[in-house]
Amino acid sequence: MTPLTVSNVTLTFGGLDALSNVNMEIESGLITSIIGPNGAGKTSLLNCISGFYHPTSGEITYNDKRLTYSSPHQVTKLGIARAFQNLELFGGLSVLDNLLLARHTNLKYNFFQACWYFGKASRLEAENRRYVEEVIDFMELEAHRKSVVGSLSYGIQKRVEVARALTLAPDLLLLDEPMAGMNIEEKEDMVRFIIDIQQERHATVVLVEHDLGVVMDISDQIYVLDFGEVIGSGTPEEIVKIPQVIEAYIGEE
Repeated sequence: MTPLTVSNVTLTFGGLDALSNVNMEIESGLITSIIGPNGAGKTSLLNCISGFYHPTSGEITYNDKRLTYSSPHQVTKLGIARAFQNLELFGGLSVLDNLLLARHTNLKYNFFQACWYFGKASRLEAENRRYVEEVIDFMELEAHRKSVVGSLSYGIQKRVEVARALTLAPDLLLLDEPMAGMNIEEKEDMVRFIIDIQQERHATVVLVEHDLGVVMDISDQIYVLDFGEVIGSGTPEEIVKIPQVIEAYIGEE
């Protein structure tokens, strides 16, 4: 199955093409990596999928539903979640509160139920709290659950960023450089979490990452962008044999 399809997507800023006729088919249940040099358009593509940007032309569909001009909250309701390259957390709140806030779209009760906090409101709050605690356990954040996010190390904050996306129970998880700025041990932990997200939580993962060693080790399929265009796609074994990809990364001999 290919739940996410990107068809001839072009994104233009002031006459400059950030993306040019990009075509991708993201297969269900796999880890798909999008790689390329700085400025290749990787984050711009994730922004288009998640509703932060709207393509100048082309179509994006998810499970046969059109995402092209959807807003971020509409995309979220379809089962797509996003972890950002630059941390988008509330630094003055605890880890627990950050994750509970991410579940706000699941709190479907009215004003009076919220005021009296009984029945549906109480039940939904308890259900959301249980789910958040499960994610905290899954991401091994128990020791930090009551810690203020801004006081944590960068590596732990990146883990909280991924956990925040997981609290939305996504079928499709978009990860934008989740290992950027991490040391080797932190990267190894994040790789383990990504594989567990795919295998244990049965999520389709789209990964933007600069660490080629990680990409080659865990990816089922790879797309390579350069100057906003797809210059290669396939399995890790196929990608390393494409001359255009080699040239984009290490230059001509």
